[in-house]
Amino acid sequence: MLTTTINKYPFFELSEIVPELEFEYKKYKPLNPVKAGNFIPDLKLQTAYERWQQFYNGAETHGPVLLRHLANKPLVISFYSHHWKNIGLEQLKQLNALQYEIKANGGNLLIVNAEKEDGLQKAAWEHSLSLNFYYDNDNEIAKKFRIYSDNNPAWNSFSGIDANVPLLATYVIDPSKQIVFDHIDRDFTGVFPAKDILSAVYESSLILNSRKSA
Repeated sequence: MLTTTINKYPFFELSEIVPELEFEYKKYKPLNPVKAGNFIPDLKLQTAYERWQQFYNGAETHGPVLLRHLANKPLVISFYSHHWKNIGLEQLKQLNALQYEIKANGGNLLIVNAEKEDGLQKAAWEHSLSLNFYYDNDNEIAKKFRIYSDNNPAWNSFSGIDANVPLLATYVIDPSKQIVFDHIDRDFTGVFPAKDILSAVYESSLILNSRKSA
């Protein structure tokens, strides 16, 4: 008697296999943040209401945003995301304590927030923050400062980060949009360069006033 063995697994020809093309390889490219001396000529902020969130002594406030007032003085720009957890919160508290001296030295302060989130209101209230936040849609500004890239997500370099967010960076730019000070917290030493920030604001303000009086 002849017996026939039936293969229960389907048979494929190699020619029938179609490679998956949807998963494109993204080449790793290290971040190259801008530094003091660089210009960011295309830096623009929008006045749209949904882009701004303002707090005074922890309470959220609503009022007109005068971009010209921000742009005609040295501007401290600090990038923040709640994904940095306590490290990011500590930076906010440091900036909050420094903001009056920044203004006294002739400058302004702006926090660039990577995303809108409800926890910001709670943090502002608990720590009596008086800060202006600008929502950076699609990380447009962070990309201009080269502290964010889709090809180099933050979770590749920092443990505990589960989202791609901008580096914890703080800059001082003058009205011509030249960077006069840069600081990026890569090692999380907890050392915040408050004196250096104030010095950069003061010197930039002196130069600006001397040009106006010339």
